[in-house]
Amino acid sequence: MRRVGRTPPRRGPGGRSLPGSIAEVGYVELGGLDQWVLVRGASRENPPLVMLHGGPGFSDTHFLRRCNAPLEKDFTVVYWDQRGTGKSYRKGIPVSSMTAEQFIADLDDLVETVRERLDKERVVLFGHSWGTVLGVLYSARFPDKVAAYAGSGQIGDWQAAEAGSYRFALSEAERLGDQKALEALRAMGPPPYSARALWKERTLLQQFEGRLGMRPLLDMLRSFVCIPELSLSDVPGLLRGFRWSLDVMWEEVSKLSLIEEAPVLRMPVFFLLGCRDRWVPPETSVAYFDMLTAPRKELVWFEESGHEPFVDEPAKFNATMASVVRPAVEGSLSG
Repeated sequence: MRRVGRTPPRRGPGGRSLPGSIAEVGYVELGGLDQWVLVRGASRENPPLVMLHGGPGFSDTHFLRRCNAPLEKDFTVVYWDQRGTGKSYRKGIPVSSMTAEQFIADLDDLVETVRERLDKERVVLFGHSWGTVLGVLYSARFPDKVAAYAGSGQIGDWQAAEAGSYRFALSEAERLGDQKALEALRAMGPPPYSARALWKERTLLQQFEGRLGMRPLLDMLRSFVCIPELSLSDVPGLLRGFRWSLDVMWEEVSKLSLIEEAPVLRMPVFFLLGCRDRWVPPETSVAYFDMLTAPRKELVWFEESGHEPFVDEPAKFNATMASVVRPAVEGSLSG
């Protein structure tokens, strides 16, 4: 049995449920498949903010709820475990359904559900990594449903990003004199490469960044313990879903180029980039930002962040979303 989890009500002074707030969790049928959705916010009048996690297949909910819950004061935040991910992972999902096109359709079903539930015409989208591709493709196709788009770990040309990541890993292995890592990287060669090679390259990057070992693992597990919607029993599904989703989708998604497929967006666009991102090198994100046509573009740098500014610098991230992104959508959510 999949555990839905519980979510506590938003509370005001005296510990009473906050009038006009929302706190709901459950499975919603999206694209013909039950998928896990959590909705939380201090006021239904706030802009809906749909969070699009990375991967494909890696839920950010444990990070977002732990580090970015303050967003729920200024937005109605929609957390979603995408098809094949986290609490939405199960055996028997057709491999044929694990395509970018199906995920866009799933997202449209979710947006329609949110619009109806909150009585809003438009939503704000935030994408991370793979979620930036999903968010941009959706925004380009359905501009009348998106009030603003924001992205971290923003992919532009996926192949260029992977090439940049590989070059950094190779140079870092040389700098550190890590012969074992050098041999592994040279053996796999530069991208394009398989999902298996990607796992190896990313593992080496995490090793170079000090993100392997017991401390990072315990830090992640702590998120599952302290967040009421999640538990340690969700961890195996998170890991299995990540590996499976990436394996079955990598050949398609790793060839996507937003530079070619989405050169124009018709809503305000915000890139929130980590200066130390080695997974999606920021210069590749900037290349997309520079050529993108949009009514408003803004790039915000996070000097102390890597691939996940919302985890590395949560206070700055939350403040940026509240003070920069939210004002840009005032008056544009209805009609």
